[in-house]
Amino acid sequence: MIHKIVRRSKVDDTHLPDSFSPLLKQIYASRGTTAEECDLTLSRLLRPNTMKGLDIASKIIADGIRDNRSILIMGDFDADGATSTCVCLLALKMMGASKIDYLIPNRFDFGYGLSPEIVAVAHSKGAELLITVDNGISSIEGVAAAKALGMQVVITDHHLPGKTIPDADAIVNPNQVDCGFASKSIAGVGVAFYLMSALRAELRQRNWYQEQGISEPNLAHLLDIVALGTVADVVALDGNNRILVEAGLKRVRAGRCRAGITALLEVAKRNPAKIVAADFGFAVGPRLNAAGRLDEMALGVETLLCDDMMSARRMAAELDGLNAERRDLEADMQQEALKSLESVELNEASLPWGIALFQEDWHQGVIGILASRIKDRYHRPVIAFADAGEGEIKGSARSIKGLHMRDLLELINSRHPGMILKFGGHAMAAGLSLRGKDFETFEQAFDLAVRELLKPEQLTGEFVTDGDLSAADMNLTVASELRNAGPWGQEFPEPLFDGHFKVIQQRIVGEKHLKLVLETECGQTMLDAIAFNIDLKTWPDATIEHAQVVYKLDVNEFRGNQTVQLMVEQIEPM
Repeated sequence: MIHKIVRRSKVDDTHLPDSFSPLLKQIYASRGTTAEECDLTLSRLLRPNTMKGLDIASKIIADGIRDNRSILIMGDFDADGATSTCVCLLALKMMGASKIDYLIPNRFDFGYGLSPEIVAVAHSKGAELLITVDNGISSIEGVAAAKALGMQVVITDHHLPGKTIPDADAIVNPNQVDCGFASKSIAGVGVAFYLMSALRAELRQRNWYQEQGISEPNLAHLLDIVALGTVADVVALDGNNRILVEAGLKRVRAGRCRAGITALLEVAKRNPAKIVAADFGFAVGPRLNAAGRLDEMALGVETLLCDDMMSARRMAAELDGLNAERRDLEADMQQEALKSLESVELNEASLPWGIALFQEDWHQGVIGILASRIKDRYHRPVIAFADAGEGEIKGSARSIKGLHMRDLLELINSRHPGMILKFGGHAMAAGLSLRGKDFETFEQAFDLAVRELLKPEQLTGEFVTDGDLSAADMNLTVASELRNAGPWGQEFPEPLFDGHFKVIQQRIVGEKHLKLVLETECGQTMLDAIAFNIDLKTWPDATIEHAQVVYKLDVNEFRGNQTVQLMVEQIEPM
Protein backbone atom coordinates (compact mmCIF):
# COMPACT_ATOMS: atom_id res chain seq x y z
CA MET A 1 0.00 0.00 0.00
CA ILE A 2 1.35 3.42 -0.98
CA HIS A 3 1.11 5.84 1.93
CA LYS A 4 0.23 9.46 1.30
CA ILE A 5 2.87 12.02 2.23
CA VAL A 6 1.97 14.74 4.74
CA ARG A 7 4.58 17.39 5.42
CA ARG A 8 4.84 18.98 8.85
CA SER A 9 4.00 22.67 8.95
CA LYS A 10 6.72 25.15 9.78
CA VAL A 11 6.54 26.18 13.42
CA ASP A 12 8.18 28.77 15.66
CA ASP A 13 11.52 27.43 16.93
CA THR A 14 12.99 30.59 18.45
CA HIS A 15 12.66 29.14 21.97
CA LEU A 16 15.30 26.48 21.23
CA PRO A 17 19.07 26.96 21.71
CA ASP A 18 20.97 28.62 18.87
CA SER A 19 23.66 25.96 19.30
CA PHE A 20 21.37 23.69 17.26
CA SER A 21 21.41 23.91 13.49
CA PRO A 22 18.34 25.56 11.89
CA LEU A 23 17.27 22.13 10.59
CA LEU A 24 17.46 20.47 14.00
CA LYS A 25 15.70 23.38 15.71
CA GLN A 26 12.78 23.02 13.30
CA ILE A 27 12.68 19.23 13.74
CA TYR A 28 12.60 19.52 17.54
CA ALA A 29 10.05 22.33 17.53
CA SER A 30 7.72 20.44 15.18
CA ARG A 31 7.63 17.62 17.76
CA GLY A 32 6.62 20.04 20.49
CA THR A 33 9.98 19.94 22.24
CA THR A 34 10.59 22.68 24.81
CA ALA A 35 14.00 24.13 25.62
CA GLU A 36 13.90 22.32 28.98
CA GLU A 37 13.19 18.98 27.28
CA CYS A 38 16.41 19.30 25.28
CA ASP A 39 18.21 18.64 28.57
CA LEU A 40 18.29 14.85 29.01
CA THR A 41 20.30 14.77 32.23
CA LEU A 42 19.15 12.40 34.97
CA SER A 43 18.51 15.30 37.35
CA ARG A 44 15.39 16.06 35.32
CA LEU A 45 13.75 12.68 35.90
CA LEU A 46 10.26 12.84 37.37
CA ARG A 47 10.29 12.44 41.14
CA PRO A 48 9.06 9.09 42.51
CA ASN A 49 6.77 10.61 45.17
CA THR A 50 3.97 11.19 42.65
CA MET A 51 3.72 7.49 41.71
CA LYS A 52 0.79 5.99 43.58
CA GLY A 53 1.56 2.90 45.65
CA LEU A 54 5.32 3.34 45.57
CA ASP A 55 5.60 4.20 49.25
CA ILE A 56 3.66 1.21 50.59
CA ALA A 57 5.27 -1.17 48.07
CA SER A 58 8.79 -0.14 49.10
CA LYS A 59 7.91 -0.60 52.79
CA ILE A 60 6.52 -4.11 52.18
CA ILE A 61 9.65 -5.16 50.27
CA ALA A 62 11.96 -3.54 52.83
CA ASP A 63 10.18 -5.51 55.56
CA GLY A 64 10.62 -8.67 53.48
CA ILE A 65 14.36 -8.07 53.15
CA ARG A 66 14.68 -7.32 56.87
CA ASP A 67 12.76 -10.48 57.82
CA ASN A 68 14.71 -12.61 55.31
CA ARG A 69 11.52 -13.64 53.54
CA SER A 70 11.66 -15.53 50.25
CA ILE A 71 11.06 -12.95 47.49
CA LEU A 72 10.03 -14.08 44.01
CA ILE A 73 10.00 -11.77 40.97
CA MET A 74 7.18 -12.79 38.62
CA GLY A 75 8.09 -11.56 35.14
CA ASP A 76 6.61 -11.56 31.66
CA PHE A 77 7.89 -13.34 28.57
CA ASP A 78 8.82 -10.31 26.47
CA ALA A 79 11.81 -7.95 26.51
CA ASP A 80 10.11 -5.52 28.87
CA GLY A 81 9.31 -8.35 31.27
CA ALA A 82 12.83 -9.78 31.05
CA THR A 83 14.53 -6.43 31.64
CA SER A 84 12.12 -5.60 34.49
CA THR A 85 12.97 -8.92 36.13
CA CYS A 86 16.70 -8.25 35.83
CA VAL A 87 16.44 -4.72 37.24
CA CYS A 88 14.66 -6.04 40.35
CA LEU A 89 16.96 -9.03 40.83
CA LEU A 90 20.16 -7.03 40.48
CA ALA A 91 18.92 -4.14 42.61
CA LEU A 92 17.68 -6.43 45.41
CA LYS A 93 21.02 -8.24 45.47
CA MET A 94 22.87 -4.92 45.69
CA MET A 95 20.62 -3.96 48.61
CA GLY A 96 21.47 -7.09 50.55
CA ALA A 97 18.44 -9.30 49.92
CA SER A 98 19.53 -12.92 50.35
CA LYS A 99 16.49 -15.01 49.39
CA ILE A 100 15.46 -13.86 45.93
CA ASP A 101 14.49 -15.75 42.78
CA TYR A 102 12.46 -15.18 39.64
CA LEU A 103 9.84 -17.01 37.63
CA ILE A 104 8.63 -16.26 34.11
CA PRO A 105 5.62 -18.27 32.88
CA ASN A 106 6.13 -20.25 29.69
CA ARG A 107 3.58 -18.65 27.35
CA PHE A 108 2.54 -22.04 25.97
CA ASP A 109 1.97 -23.72 29.34
CA PHE A 110 0.68 -20.90 31.52
CA GLY A 111 -0.16 -17.95 29.28
CA TYR A 112 0.28 -14.33 30.31
CA GLY A 113 0.37 -12.91 33.80
CA LEU A 114 -0.05 -14.08 37.37
CA SER A 115 -2.47 -16.97 36.83
CA PRO A 116 -3.56 -19.31 39.66
CA GLU A 117 -1.56 -22.07 37.94
CA ILE A 118 1.71 -20.13 38.00
CA VAL A 119 0.97 -19.04 41.59
CA ALA A 120 0.95 -22.74 42.52
CA VAL A 121 4.43 -23.07 40.98
CA ALA A 122 5.61 -20.02 42.93
CA HIS A 123 4.24 -21.55 46.14
CA SER A 124 6.08 -24.81 45.45
CA LYS A 125 9.30 -22.77 45.23
CA GLY A 126 8.67 -21.43 48.73
CA ALA A 127 7.79 -17.87 47.72
CA GLU A 128 6.50 -15.66 50.55
CA LEU A 129 6.47 -12.30 48.76
CA LEU A 130 5.58 -12.02 45.08
CA ILE A 131 6.58 -8.96 43.07
CA THR A 132 5.07 -8.87 39.59
CA VAL A 133 6.84 -6.86 36.90
CA ASP A 134 5.23 -5.80 33.61
CA ASN A 135 2.09 -7.76 34.53
CA GLY A 136 -0.44 -8.31 37.28
CA ILE A 137 -2.94 -5.46 36.92
CA SER A 138 -5.49 -7.85 35.38
CA SER A 139 -4.61 -10.89 37.53
CA ILE A 140 -7.67 -10.90 39.81
CA GLU A 141 -7.77 -14.67 40.28
CA GLY A 142 -4.01 -15.09 40.51
CA VAL A 143 -3.65 -12.53 43.30
CA ALA A 144 -6.55 -14.12 45.16
CA ALA A 145 -4.85 -17.53 44.85
CA ALA A 146 -1.57 -16.13 46.16
CA LYS A 147 -3.23 -14.45 49.11
CA ALA A 148 -5.11 -17.66 49.94
CA LEU A 149 -1.73 -19.41 50.13
CA GLY A 150 -0.43 -16.82 52.57
CA MET A 151 1.75 -14.85 50.17
CA GLN A 152 2.06 -11.08 50.00
CA VAL A 153 1.71 -9.59 46.52
CA VAL A 154 3.18 -6.35 45.17
CA ILE A 155 2.07 -5.58 41.63
CA THR A 156 4.16 -3.40 39.33
CA ASP A 157 2.69 -2.90 35.89
CA HIS A 158 2.05 -0.27 33.24
CA HIS A 159 -0.83 -1.84 31.31
CA LEU A 160 -4.26 -0.27 31.48
CA PRO A 161 -6.34 -1.54 34.41
CA GLY A 162 -9.82 -2.95 33.93
CA LYS A 163 -12.93 -2.02 35.87
CA THR A 164 -11.82 -4.30 38.71
CA ILE A 165 -8.29 -4.41 40.09
CA PRO A 166 -6.63 -7.21 42.07
CA ASP A 167 -6.68 -7.23 45.87
CA ALA A 168 -2.90 -6.97 46.13
CA ASP A 169 -0.97 -5.65 49.12
CA ALA A 170 0.35 -2.84 46.92
CA ILE A 171 -0.11 -1.79 43.30
CA VAL A 172 2.36 0.42 41.47
CA ASN A 173 1.03 1.40 38.05
CA PRO A 174 1.04 4.97 36.68
CA ASN A 175 -2.13 4.15 34.73
CA GLN A 176 -4.21 3.26 37.78
CA VAL A 177 -6.88 5.68 38.96
CA ASP A 178 -5.64 8.73 40.90
CA CYS A 179 -1.95 8.20 40.13
CA GLY A 180 -0.33 11.59 39.61
CA PHE A 181 2.82 10.35 37.90
CA ALA A 182 3.07 12.38 34.69
CA SER A 183 4.67 9.76 32.44
CA LYS A 184 1.75 7.47 31.65
CA SER A 185 3.74 5.83 28.86
CA ILE A 186 6.55 4.54 31.07
CA ALA A 187 7.47 0.91 30.33
CA GLY A 188 7.25 -1.90 32.87
CA VAL A 189 11.02 -1.75 33.33
CA GLY A 190 10.75 1.94 34.12
CA VAL A 191 8.15 1.24 36.81
CA ALA A 192 10.43 -1.46 38.26
CA PHE A 193 13.36 1.00 38.27
CA TYR A 194 11.31 3.60 40.13
CA LEU A 195 10.25 0.98 42.69
CA MET A 196 13.85 -0.03 43.28
CA SER A 197 14.79 3.65 43.67
CA ALA A 198 12.06 4.10 46.29
CA LEU A 199 13.16 0.89 48.03
CA ARG A 200 16.75 2.13 48.15
CA ALA A 201 15.54 5.34 49.85
CA GLU A 202 13.36 3.38 52.31
CA LEU A 203 16.29 1.18 53.34
CA ARG A 204 18.51 4.26 53.66
CA GLN A 205 15.96 5.81 56.02
CA ARG A 206 16.03 2.62 58.09
CA ASN A 207 19.84 2.81 58.33
CA TRP A 208 19.93 -0.62 56.66
CA TYR A 209 23.15 -0.21 54.67
CA GLN A 210 25.16 0.93 57.67
CA GLU A 211 23.78 -1.87 59.85
CA GLN A 212 24.60 -4.49 57.22
CA GLY A 213 28.01 -3.03 56.42
CA ILE A 214 27.24 -2.65 52.69
CA SER A 215 27.46 0.30 50.35
CA GLU A 216 24.31 1.98 49.15
CA PRO A 217 23.92 0.84 45.51
CA ASN A 218 24.26 3.13 42.53
CA LEU A 219 21.16 2.19 40.51
CA ALA A 220 22.47 4.14 37.51
CA HIS A 221 24.42 0.94 36.79
CA LEU A 222 21.09 -0.59 35.70
CA LEU A 223 20.13 2.10 33.19
CA ASP A 224 21.43 0.18 30.17
CA ILE A 225 18.85 -2.52 31.00
CA VAL A 226 16.14 0.10 31.57
CA ALA A 227 16.90 1.71 28.20
CA LEU A 228 16.76 -1.64 26.40
CA GLY A 229 13.39 -2.59 27.87
CA THR A 230 11.90 0.85 27.25
CA VAL A 231 12.87 0.92 23.57
CA ALA A 232 12.01 -2.75 22.94
CA ASP A 233 8.49 -2.29 24.37
CA VAL A 234 7.83 0.52 21.85
CA VAL A 235 6.32 2.85 24.44
CA ALA A 236 6.02 6.54 23.63
CA LEU A 237 9.33 8.32 24.16
CA ASP A 238 8.01 11.20 26.22
CA GLY A 239 10.48 13.45 28.03
CA ASN A 240 10.96 11.11 30.99
CA ASN A 241 11.44 8.01 28.85
CA ARG A 242 13.92 9.87 26.64
CA ILE A 243 16.00 10.72 29.72
CA LEU A 244 16.03 7.06 30.82
CA VAL A 245 16.92 5.83 27.33
CA GLU A 246 19.64 8.41 26.72
CA ALA A 247 21.27 7.64 30.08
CA GLY A 248 21.33 3.92 29.21
CA LEU A 249 22.72 4.53 25.74
CA LYS A 250 25.52 6.65 27.20
CA ARG A 251 26.54 3.77 29.46
CA VAL A 252 26.69 1.42 26.48
CA ARG A 253 28.69 3.86 24.34
CA ALA A 254 31.13 4.32 27.21
CA GLY A 255 31.67 0.56 27.50
CA ARG A 256 30.00 0.33 30.92
CA CYS A 257 27.06 -1.92 30.10
CA ARG A 258 26.14 -5.48 31.01
CA ALA A 259 28.11 -8.24 29.32
CA GLY A 260 24.87 -9.72 27.96
CA ILE A 261 23.92 -6.50 26.18
CA THR A 262 27.42 -6.19 24.73
CA ALA A 263 27.22 -9.80 23.48
CA LEU A 264 23.80 -9.22 21.90
CA LEU A 265 25.12 -6.12 20.13
CA GLU A 266 28.10 -8.10 18.88
CA VAL A 267 26.00 -10.92 17.47
CA ALA A 268 23.79 -8.32 15.77
CA LYS A 269 26.91 -6.67 14.29
CA ARG A 270 26.30 -3.35 16.04
CA ASN A 271 29.12 -1.18 17.37
CA PRO A 272 28.42 -0.43 21.07
CA ALA A 273 30.42 2.80 20.89
CA LYS A 274 28.00 4.21 18.30
CA ILE A 275 24.73 2.68 19.39
CA VAL A 276 21.42 4.56 18.99
CA ALA A 277 17.94 3.66 20.25
CA ALA A 278 17.03 1.98 16.97
CA ASP A 279 19.77 -0.61 17.58
CA PHE A 280 17.96 -1.68 20.75
CA GLY A 281 14.63 -1.70 18.90
CA PHE A 282 15.63 -3.57 15.75
CA ALA A 283 18.70 -5.60 16.74
CA VAL A 284 18.83 -6.39 20.46
CA GLY A 285 15.14 -6.40 21.38
CA PRO A 286 14.05 -8.99 18.78
CA ARG A 287 16.82 -11.39 19.81
CA LEU A 288 15.82 -11.07 23.44
CA ASN A 289 12.14 -11.48 22.58
CA ALA A 290 12.89 -14.61 20.54
CA ALA A 291 13.54 -16.54 23.76
CA GLY A 292 10.04 -15.85 25.05
CA ARG A 293 8.42 -16.40 21.68
CA LEU A 294 9.90 -19.78 20.88
CA ASP A 295 11.41 -21.15 24.08
CA GLU A 296 11.87 -19.98 27.67
CA MET A 297 12.46 -16.29 28.46
CA ALA A 298 14.76 -17.50 31.26
CA LEU A 299 17.47 -17.68 28.58
CA GLY A 300 17.01 -13.96 27.91
CA VAL A 301 17.05 -13.12 31.61
CA GLU A 302 20.18 -15.19 32.23
CA THR A 303 21.90 -13.46 29.30
CA LEU A 304 21.23 -10.05 30.83
CA LEU A 305 22.23 -11.19 34.32
CA CYS A 306 25.46 -12.76 33.11
CA ASP A 307 28.67 -10.94 34.02
CA ASP A 308 31.05 -13.32 32.24
CA MET A 309 31.71 -12.29 28.64
CA MET A 310 32.38 -15.78 27.29
CA SER A 311 29.16 -17.17 28.79
CA ALA A 312 27.26 -14.11 27.58
CA ARG A 313 28.50 -14.64 24.03
CA ARG A 314 27.44 -18.28 24.10
CA MET A 315 23.92 -17.36 25.25
CA ALA A 316 23.69 -14.47 22.78
CA ALA A 317 24.54 -16.88 19.95
CA GLU A 318 21.72 -19.15 21.12
CA LEU A 319 19.31 -16.21 21.14
CA ASP A 320 20.50 -15.23 17.66
CA GLY A 321 19.67 -18.74 16.44
CA LEU A 322 16.19 -18.55 17.98
CA ASN A 323 15.66 -15.18 16.31
CA ALA A 324 16.59 -16.63 12.92
CA GLU A 325 14.09 -19.43 13.51
CA ARG A 326 11.48 -16.83 14.50
CA ARG A 327 12.07 -14.89 11.27
CA ASP A 328 11.59 -18.03 9.16
CA LEU A 329 8.36 -18.90 10.98
CA GLU A 330 7.10 -15.37 10.60
CA ALA A 331 7.87 -15.25 6.87
CA ASP A 332 5.97 -18.49 6.25
CA MET A 333 2.99 -17.34 8.29
CA GLN A 334 2.93 -13.98 6.58
CA GLN A 335 2.80 -15.61 3.16
CA GLU A 336 -0.10 -17.80 4.29
CA ALA A 337 -1.95 -14.80 5.72
CA LEU A 338 -1.45 -12.75 2.56
CA LYS A 339 -2.75 -15.63 0.44
CA SER A 340 -5.92 -15.75 2.51
CA LEU A 341 -6.46 -12.05 1.80
CA GLU A 342 -5.70 -12.21 -1.94
CA SER A 343 -9.32 -12.73 -2.91
CA VAL A 344 -10.41 -9.53 -1.18
CA GLU A 345 -7.23 -7.61 -1.97
CA LEU A 346 -8.30 -7.42 -5.60
CA ASN A 347 -11.40 -5.50 -4.49
CA GLU A 348 -10.40 -2.81 -2.00
CA ALA A 349 -14.03 -2.20 -1.06
CA SER A 350 -14.46 -5.75 0.23
CA LEU A 351 -11.32 -5.77 2.36
CA PRO A 352 -12.37 -5.93 6.03
CA TRP A 353 -11.82 -2.77 8.08
CA GLY A 354 -10.73 -4.95 10.96
CA ILE A 355 -8.75 -8.01 9.86
CA ALA A 356 -8.95 -11.16 12.01
CA LEU A 357 -6.88 -14.17 10.92
CA PHE A 358 -6.60 -17.68 12.29
CA GLN A 359 -4.77 -20.80 11.20
CA GLU A 360 -4.41 -23.88 13.38
CA ASP A 361 -0.71 -24.47 12.70
CA TRP A 362 0.40 -20.90 13.39
CA HIS A 363 2.89 -20.46 16.23
CA GLN A 364 1.65 -18.60 19.32
CA GLY A 365 4.99 -16.90 19.78
CA VAL A 366 4.96 -15.15 16.40
CA ILE A 367 1.34 -14.03 15.94
CA GLY A 368 2.07 -10.58 17.40
CA ILE A 369 4.73 -9.88 14.82
CA LEU A 370 2.49 -11.33 12.09
CA ALA A 371 -0.35 -9.00 13.11
CA SER A 372 2.05 -6.07 12.99
CA ARG A 373 3.30 -6.96 9.49
CA ILE A 374 -0.23 -7.34 8.08
CA LYS A 375 -1.27 -4.09 9.78
CA ASP A 376 1.64 -2.28 8.13
CA ARG A 377 0.77 -3.71 4.72
CA TYR A 378 -2.96 -2.86 4.73
CA HIS A 379 -3.10 -0.07 7.34
CA ARG A 380 -5.95 -1.71 9.18
CA PRO A 381 -6.30 -3.06 12.74
CA VAL A 382 -5.29 -6.72 12.77
CA ILE A 383 -5.71 -9.62 15.18
CA ALA A 384 -3.85 -12.87 14.44
CA PHE A 385 -4.90 -16.02 16.30
CA ALA A 386 -3.15 -19.31 16.99
CA ASP A 387 -4.40 -22.56 18.49
CA ALA A 388 -3.94 -22.65 22.27
CA GLY A 389 -5.24 -26.18 22.88
CA GLU A 390 -8.36 -27.45 24.63
CA GLY A 391 -10.63 -25.67 22.19
CA GLU A 392 -9.19 -22.19 22.80
CA ILE A 393 -7.37 -19.80 20.49
CA LYS A 394 -5.14 -16.90 21.51
CA GLY A 395 -4.95 -13.67 19.60
CA SER A 396 -2.45 -10.84 19.37
CA ALA A 397 -3.82 -7.49 18.20
CA ARG A 398 -2.17 -4.46 16.62
CA SER A 399 -3.96 -1.19 15.96
CA ILE A 400 -3.58 1.95 13.86
CA LYS A 401 -3.64 5.58 14.88
CA GLY A 402 -7.08 6.66 16.03
CA LEU A 403 -8.29 3.28 17.29
CA HIS A 404 -7.76 2.26 20.94
CA MET A 405 -7.48 -1.52 20.75
CA ARG A 406 -8.20 -2.31 24.39
CA ASP A 407 -11.28 -0.06 24.37
CA LEU A 408 -12.47 -1.76 21.19
CA LEU A 409 -12.16 -5.19 22.82
CA GLU A 410 -14.06 -3.83 25.83
CA LEU A 411 -16.84 -2.74 23.46
CA ILE A 412 -17.03 -6.17 21.80
CA ASN A 413 -17.01 -7.84 25.21
CA SER A 414 -19.97 -5.74 26.35
CA ARG A 415 -21.93 -6.69 23.24
CA HIS A 416 -21.03 -10.39 23.37
CA PRO A 417 -20.66 -11.29 27.06
CA GLY A 418 -18.57 -14.40 27.59
CA MET A 419 -17.29 -14.66 24.01
CA ILE A 420 -13.91 -13.14 24.90
CA LEU A 421 -12.51 -15.30 27.66
CA LYS A 422 -9.92 -12.73 28.71
CA PHE A 423 -8.19 -9.68 27.26
CA GLY A 424 -5.87 -6.82 28.13
CA GLY A 425 -3.33 -4.44 26.68
CA HIS A 426 -2.73 -0.92 25.37
CA ALA A 427 -4.11 1.45 22.79
CA MET A 428 -1.90 0.04 20.03
CA ALA A 429 -1.49 -3.60 21.09
CA ALA A 430 -3.52 -6.14 23.03
CA GLY A 431 -4.00 -9.83 23.64
CA LEU A 432 -7.10 -11.97 24.04
CA SER A 433 -8.46 -15.53 24.18
CA LEU A 434 -11.54 -17.06 22.57
CA ARG A 435 -13.08 -20.45 22.08
CA GLY A 436 -12.17 -21.63 18.61
CA LYS A 437 -15.81 -22.15 17.69
CA ASP A 438 -16.47 -18.42 18.28
CA PHE A 439 -13.85 -17.18 15.83
CA GLU A 440 -16.25 -16.37 12.96
CA THR A 441 -18.63 -14.55 15.29
CA PHE A 442 -15.73 -12.57 16.72
CA GLU A 443 -14.35 -11.85 13.23
CA GLN A 444 -17.67 -10.22 12.24
CA ALA A 445 -18.00 -8.35 15.54
CA PHE A 446 -14.47 -7.04 15.23
CA ASP A 447 -14.94 -5.74 11.71
CA LEU A 448 -18.28 -4.14 12.65
CA ALA A 449 -16.81 -2.39 15.70
CA VAL A 450 -13.87 -1.05 13.70
CA ARG A 451 -16.27 0.32 11.04
CA GLU A 452 -18.18 2.14 13.77
CA LEU A 453 -15.10 3.70 15.36
CA LEU A 454 -13.06 4.68 12.27
CA LYS A 455 -13.67 6.90 9.27
CA PRO A 456 -12.73 5.73 5.74
CA GLU A 457 -9.89 8.23 5.44
CA GLN A 458 -8.22 6.71 8.52
CA LEU A 459 -7.62 3.49 6.55
CA THR A 460 -5.09 5.22 4.34
CA GLY A 461 -1.60 5.18 5.77
CA GLU A 462 0.50 8.29 5.76
CA PHE A 463 4.09 9.33 6.19
CA VAL A 464 4.45 12.54 8.16
CA THR A 465 7.72 14.03 6.92
CA ASP A 466 9.92 16.97 7.78
CA GLY A 467 9.73 18.09 4.16
CA ASP A 468 12.31 18.20 1.42
CA LEU A 469 15.97 18.15 2.36
CA SER A 470 18.25 20.43 0.39
CA ALA A 471 21.20 18.92 -1.44
CA ALA A 472 23.47 21.04 0.74
CA ASP A 473 22.15 19.24 3.84
CA MET A 474 22.70 15.75 2.45
CA ASN A 475 26.10 15.38 4.03
CA LEU A 476 27.83 13.46 6.78
CA THR A 477 27.77 16.38 9.23
CA VAL A 478 23.99 16.73 9.08
CA ALA A 479 23.42 12.97 9.07
CA SER A 480 25.58 12.60 12.19
CA GLU A 481 23.83 15.50 13.92
CA LEU A 482 20.41 13.97 13.33
CA ARG A 483 21.57 10.50 14.38
CA ASN A 484 22.95 11.85 17.66
CA ALA A 485 19.99 14.15 18.35
CA GLY A 486 17.81 11.29 19.60
CA PRO A 487 16.87 9.08 21.19
CA TRP A 488 14.19 8.79 18.53
CA GLY A 489 11.30 6.39 18.82
CA GLN A 490 7.57 5.98 19.34
CA GLU A 491 5.78 9.39 19.46
CA PHE A 492 9.15 11.12 19.01
CA PRO A 493 9.86 10.01 15.45
CA GLU A 494 13.23 10.08 13.77
CA PRO A 495 13.46 12.80 11.09
CA LEU A 496 11.83 11.68 7.85
CA PHE A 497 12.14 13.52 4.54
CA ASP A 498 10.66 13.28 1.07
CA GLY A 499 11.78 14.42 -2.34
CA HIS A 500 12.10 13.68 -6.05
CA PHE A 501 15.21 11.91 -7.31
CA LYS A 502 16.69 10.61 -10.50
CA VAL A 503 17.26 6.86 -10.38
CA ILE A 504 20.83 6.29 -11.61
CA GLN A 505 21.33 2.64 -10.57
CA GLN A 506 19.14 -0.10 -9.09
CA ARG A 507 19.78 -3.71 -8.17
CA ILE A 508 18.48 -6.36 -5.79
CA VAL A 509 20.63 -7.43 -2.85
CA GLY A 510 19.82 -10.07 -0.23
CA GLU A 511 16.96 -11.43 -2.38
CA LYS A 512 14.41 -8.69 -1.58
CA HIS A 513 16.24 -5.42 -0.84
CA LEU A 514 16.74 -2.68 -3.44
CA LYS A 515 20.14 -1.02 -3.59
CA LEU A 516 20.06 2.33 -5.40
CA VAL A 517 22.14 5.25 -6.50
CA LEU A 518 19.97 8.37 -6.54
CA GLU A 519 20.68 11.85 -7.78
CA THR A 520 18.98 15.01 -6.57
CA GLU A 521 16.74 16.60 -9.20
CA CYS A 522 19.06 19.57 -9.50
CA GLY A 523 21.90 17.17 -10.32
CA GLN A 524 24.13 18.43 -7.51
CA THR A 525 24.46 15.30 -5.39
CA MET A 526 24.52 11.53 -5.89
CA LEU A 527 23.73 9.28 -2.94
CA ASP A 528 23.60 5.60 -2.09
CA ALA A 529 20.21 4.39 -0.89
CA ILE A 530 18.62 1.15 0.21
CA ALA A 531 14.98 0.06 0.43
CA PHE A 532 14.30 -3.08 2.46
CA ASN A 533 11.67 -5.69 1.55
CA ILE A 534 10.84 -4.03 -1.75
CA ASP A 535 7.91 -4.97 -3.98
CA LEU A 536 9.62 -7.26 -6.49
CA LYS A 537 6.68 -6.82 -8.88
CA THR A 538 7.76 -3.22 -9.41
CA TRP A 539 11.51 -3.23 -8.79
CA PRO A 540 14.02 -3.40 -10.34
CA ASP A 541 12.81 -1.76 -13.54
CA ALA A 542 15.30 -0.09 -15.87
CA THR A 543 12.53 2.05 -17.41
CA ILE A 544 12.01 3.90 -14.13
CA GLU A 545 14.15 7.03 -14.27
CA HIS A 546 12.49 9.22 -11.62
CA ALA A 547 10.95 8.45 -8.25
CA GLN A 548 9.38 10.12 -5.26
CA VAL A 549 11.23 8.90 -2.19
CA VAL A 550 10.44 9.01 1.52
CA TYR A 551 13.68 8.50 3.43
CA LYS A 552 15.82 8.93 6.51
CA LEU A 553 19.31 10.39 6.30
CA ASP A 554 21.65 7.76 7.72
CA VAL A 555 25.34 7.24 8.41
CA ASN A 556 26.63 4.06 6.77
CA GLU A 557 29.86 2.63 8.16
CA PHE A 558 31.87 0.10 6.18
CA ARG A 559 35.46 -0.93 6.94
CA GLY A 560 35.97 2.14 9.07
CA ASN A 561 34.71 4.57 6.43
CA GLN A 562 31.56 6.61 6.98
CA THR A 563 29.29 7.74 4.14
CA VAL A 564 25.82 9.19 3.83
CA GLN A 565 23.07 6.76 2.91
CA LEU A 566 19.34 7.20 2.41
CA MET A 567 17.21 4.65 4.25
CA VAL A 568 14.18 4.43 1.98
CA GLU A 569 10.78 4.05 3.65
CA GLN A 570 8.80 4.37 0.41
CA ILE A 571 9.76 4.74 -3.23
CA GLU A 572 7.15 5.42 -5.91
CA PRO A 573 7.94 5.64 -9.64
CA MET A 574 7.11 8.96 -11.29
